[in-house]
Amino acid sequence: MKSLDDIGLKEVQAVYSGPEGALWELIMGEQIHIGGFASSMDLAEKAGIGSGMKGVDFCCCNGAGMRFLVRFREVAQMHGVDATEKVVEQGRLRCEQEGLSNKINFTLTDVCDSGLEDTSADFVWGEDAWCYVVNKEKLISEAVRIIKTGGVIAFTDWIEGDKELGDEEAERFLRFMKFPNVQDLEGYRGLLETNGCEVVNAEYTGRFAPYVDLYLNMLNMQLTYDALKLVGFDQKLMQSMASEMTFMQQLVHAGKIAQGLFVARKKN
Repeated sequence: MKSLDDIGLKEVQAVYSGPEGALWELIMGEQIHIGGFASSMDLAEKAGIGSGMKGVDFCCCNGAGMRFLVRFREVAQMHGVDATEKVVEQGRLRCEQEGLSNKINFTLTDVCDSGLEDTSADFVWGEDAWCYVVNKEKLISEAVRIIKTGGVIAFTDWIEGDKELGDEEAERFLRFMKFPNVQDLEGYRGLLETNGCEVVNAEYTGRFAPYVDLYLNMLNMQLTYDALKLVGFDQKLMQSMASEMTFMQQLVHAGKIAQGLFVARKKN
């Protein structure tokens, strides 16, 4: 697992409290993950998430994943956990505006120490966000703790692809994205199995390459002004960010960065 020692929760909170987080939402929509609605539906179907279930969204950001699950999978109750105050406040407001506050709650805290009750949920959910968590072993352990026996952990994440990242490539990518580390397919599988889960799915989705192309095309062809406005019309900063996104695009097309999908069931 590639990692950086000087990036942690503070840096992630800064991203999603400022213009960088707003920029990601501009190009990716409220569902700030690769594949949006289609990706969420794919994950929910593979995990068997449906009517009447109670779930927890780790690193829930603005709560878009929870609103999707309540609306389109008829989940009865969702509880989101995130450590960035701005996105939690935004999520609460959006749930209120959409009339979903009675089904969706938020807790502002570190997902590795959620404070939620043991065996209190049918599933734990995550979408392209666990890459921001420093201690992935503790994250998985916490997810397992709060689901019932037979419960499901279902998530997508940005991971290392089937081609290995070079050290310099990894450092540049992690520093730009503010990821403390990047897990790989077998690494997540091992953490899930070590924590008493049967891994049902561990796969590359194949979505990342066409979507990163889409995001860059949107920035270059349609949303340039909107993006510049978010960064205070600082063209040098915008050019620097565009350069890093182009570098990431190259890594994705080279198979060095991918979106992974994981579904695991708690055995006991």
